[in-house]
Amino acid sequence: MLSVASLLLTTDAEFWPFTTVLKFYHFPGHPFFNYKESQFILRLQRARPSVIPSFFTRAAELLNNLNLEDLQVVPNLKHHLTPWKSHGLNFLNPFKTFDKANTAPEVYQQLFADHRDVYHNFIPIFTDGSKSSLSTSFACVFINSTLSFQIHSSSSIFTAEITAILHALSEISSGPPDNFIIYSDSLSALESITSLNRFSHPLTFNILELHDRLTTKGFTILFCWIPSHVGISGNELADNLARSATNSLSLLSLSTMSKNMLNQSSTQNGKLSGILKTQINFNQSNV
Repeated sequence: MLSVASLLLTTDAEFWPFTTVLKFYHFPGHPFFNYKESQFILRLQRARPSVIPSFFTRAAELLNNLNLEDLQVVPNLKHHLTPWKSHGLNFLNPFKTFDKANTAPEVYQQLFADHRDVYHNFIPIFTDGSKSSLSTSFACVFINSTLSFQIHSSSSIFTAEITAILHALSEISSGPPDNFIIYSDSLSALESITSLNRFSHPLTFNILELHDRLTTKGFTILFCWIPSHVGISGNELADNLARSATNSLSLLSLSTMSKNMLNQSSTQNGKLSGILKTQINFNQSNV
């Protein structure tokens, strides 16, 4: 069975059918979306194993071996980035002058408490992502509730972190305008939304668009990096929830999620499929 690692080591000629067939099978508007290999070709291939299988047979086997048959592909949307204008969002980092290896957790906790004193009128939201050998998941922690999802196991930890931020924005979009601050311990995810270009992750564009739309409605939304595993309770809770997301949760489709967010219709019958939502109570000053 092929692994993702072996896939990355394939030549361009071998990788091309894989990427192409993903487009065929996951974009309904594609002419080959409903294509089925003819029975004649299949019988011919079975009768003559020495013959090189057809393009679709090779691609289908590759998808099956990588467990990607049900993978939902996020379209690479076209974004018009003007070269004379900066595209991105800034984030706060009150801890940047401190070296984590030489800083006690108590120092970070006090710094965070001081930071919250300054931004006490901003409602905190904590996000985190997690990846194991079997699953990839993320979590969002709000004042009175938490959300935890699994996404496709082949997704990277970076995708999980970015998806968590995007989902946090989606959740608050259904409420009244207010001041929010989204905390993430993924420096790479936050840096990715500060300077967008045509090679940026597709979901970073969704974050920028949703943030801009919420801003026009009267929301004030800030982003902030926080160190992980230093005893900041909101971050610890998000980390535990992301890591403990179980196989019983439904997979969250990133392509559907991305489309729905842009269409402002991210809920179905008032709830998203696959949500693990629990009520929690904790002191806001302690998060």
